[in-house]
Amino acid sequence: MKIKKAVIPAAGLGTRVLPASKAMPKEMLPIVDKPAIQYIVEEAVKSGIEDILIITSRGKTTVEDHFDRAPELEDRLLRSGKQQAYDEIVAISKLANIQYIRQKETKGLGHAVLCAKTFVGGDPFAVLYGDDVILSETPVCKQLCDAYEEFGLGVAGMKEVPTDQILKYCSLAVENIRDNLYKVTDMIEKPSREQLFSNFAILGRTVLPASIFEILENTPYGAGGELQLTDAMRTLAKREGMVGVDFEGTRYDMGNKLGILQAIVEVGLIHPEVGSEFKEYLKKVTSRLS
Repeated sequence: MKIKKAVIPAAGLGTRVLPASKAMPKEMLPIVDKPAIQYIVEEAVKSGIEDILIITSRGKTTVEDHFDRAPELEDRLLRSGKQQAYDEIVAISKLANIQYIRQKETKGLGHAVLCAKTFVGGDPFAVLYGDDVILSETPVCKQLCDAYEEFGLGVAGMKEVPTDQILKYCSLAVENIRDNLYKVTDMIEKPSREQLFSNFAILGRTVLPASIFEILENTPYGAGGELQLTDAMRTLAKREGMVGVDFEGTRYDMGNKLGILQAIVEVGLIHPEVGSEFKEYLKKVTSRLS
């Protein structure tokens, strides 16, 4: 079955990137000339997604404004003869059918996904975490959608993570199927060293069946006093089975200051307008480093 719906949880407060996120949602922080969330929406669209639900929270109306039409700006661009800029701005509003819902209380990723129950209905759907921009030749969301179409099971996008970092994420118990595809048999959120299954962690992308909602509704609140999507996916893996895709792509954590800087540098180096000049600038800067 083709995946046509996606959910983007973007309700977090962005406390790790304060003070920048005090007045601007972290999802709107720019990577050169596009906000982070636009990269995520474009990835979904390139993966065949047609309907997108963005989970927001209080103070994030700029996310909605970004994907809306802007008549005054568009008129100014046309009158100034800036046709290319006009076309780019209008194209943003036509990327997909985008809807919004507010998560009135930030009770965890599982709670955010549960807010999408009515939107999803009985269809399988992709979840693209709002903090994670992943750049790849083949969109990571598509890599996961392809796996869902083959196996008909929930899919977790995963990568191997250093042990000191995986303690902040989740740890997956996996068995290789072939190549970069794995059977997921168990998982644990924010494990201790003694609880590690492997160094594979879910990073930024999943594809889930609608049955996840019934599981979420019956999952107790876990780590941090929040409803953890990982806990629900653990039940899903044990009940129905799940597949893990060791995806091809580079992930940037936009809820992390270093991740933001890394994304800006990587995108800046290949940017058609400023890439060559930026590369020369970086050469000068790095030549001064000891």
